[in-house]
Amino acid sequence: MFSKDIYMQRRNTLKQKMGSGLIIIPGNNNAPFNYPANTYKFRQDSTFLYFFGHQIESLVGIIDVDNDKEYLLGDDVDIDDIIWYGSIDSISDLAAQVGVGNSAPLKELKNIVEAAKAKNQPILFTPPYRHDTMIMIADLIGIHPLQTKEAASVPLIKTIVSMRECKAPEEIAEIEKACEIGYKMHTTAQKECRPGVSERYIAGIVEGVACKYGNSTSFPTILSMHGEVQHGYPSGSLLESGRLMLCDAGAESYEGYASDNTRTTPISGRYTQQQRDIYSIVSDCHDHAIEIARPGIKWYDVHMSVARMMTERLKAIGLMKGDVDEAVKAGAHAMFFPHGLGHMMGLDVHDMENLGQIYVGFDEETQPSTQFGTNCLRCGKRLKPGFVMTDEPGIYFIPALIDLWKSTKHNAEFINFNEVDKFRDFGGVRIEDDILITDDGCRVLSKNIIPYHMDEVEEFINSK
Repeated sequence: MFSKDIYMQRRNTLKQKMGSGLIIIPGNNNAPFNYPANTYKFRQDSTFLYFFGHQIESLVGIIDVDNDKEYLLGDDVDIDDIIWYGSIDSISDLAAQVGVGNSAPLKELKNIVEAAKAKNQPILFTPPYRHDTMIMIADLIGIHPLQTKEAASVPLIKTIVSMRECKAPEEIAEIEKACEIGYKMHTTAQKECRPGVSERYIAGIVEGVACKYGNSTSFPTILSMHGEVQHGYPSGSLLESGRLMLCDAGAESYEGYASDNTRTTPISGRYTQQQRDIYSIVSDCHDHAIEIARPGIKWYDVHMSVARMMTERLKAIGLMKGDVDEAVKAGAHAMFFPHGLGHMMGLDVHDMENLGQIYVGFDEETQPSTQFGTNCLRCGKRLKPGFVMTDEPGIYFIPALIDLWKSTKHNAEFINFNEVDKFRDFGGVRIEDDILITDDGCRVLSKNIIPYHMDEVEEFINSK
């Protein structure tokens, strides 16, 4: 955990910004894997982590803004718990460790909420994303569990987003720790990449590195020869000579902060000329985003600048045609680049996505696009110092999408479908790094950069 002063300051800031209300911040419970005693690896709710710090299940934080009181609720362990899981500090001790003045058993939650209702205090909470939390909130305020998302407090959501979007120095240090683990994960994958090794084997090694040096992976590892599949999870398929292996993986630090990187490695040890043609475009787009990202520019504009560069380069090798600006305006580039350039990252790999992407990545000035491809951009608003973003351009050849657009002649004035057909079995290329927006630009959040320029990759994977 961070020092208790950090958590106290965060809660005080929240109280000052909200002005009134009883704020309920539930922690997560253990989730059964296939029977009650066999659970998934525990992951604390990120909002609870931000304000209360503890990585322990079945806790609830309460912030009574009107009466300037804070509570940590939970049940002390009994002898059966101690026998099986060992002893932990009492709830009162846990509360004191993060500067909370009041503690109580979980059964007191209902009484605290009822007392607030009697005083006409607003009961405030963020949208629950786990069904057990939905049921708990529903019971407390007397609505159906499926109504809890709509009943969540928008002012509370916006306030938390405003507090969490710019990362403090201690948070940046944690993200850098996760990035260093990510370096170990990806360089291990690059070294293991060779014909005859299974996707699942390499993914298992990658995830083992994350667990060995940190808390866990920050999301399920994507590793596949089918790089055109955005979430191509590893299969038992053996890597084939002449193809590419796309690995999208990240680590989570002990404090819950994420890294997220992608590398695309030649399985034979050398990129073919066709692969070089595509890879060089993605590599240059990745570097272009780093060159132009800075405070005050909209992330939407960084995305569109990358889209224009990509379109120009695809036109230069004969896969696209026509006026570049008109092609981008029509969304023709999205056949090759059907996702956003990147997303915010922090305590969540898609930071605060549970609070609602419309509040996290957009504002009154910048609203989400409805156009195919650009509608998957998770953040469009103006960048500020302290934002942590992923920079992840990619080019993909998706046979089903090619066939659909070709059959309907969608954007036919901008795409050379006959030339695109020559790439049907190509797969995809994505390069991704995590960047911190600084006072005058941005920097990659890693002391060691995972090799990604083609000559560097080839030299690295072929070195002993």
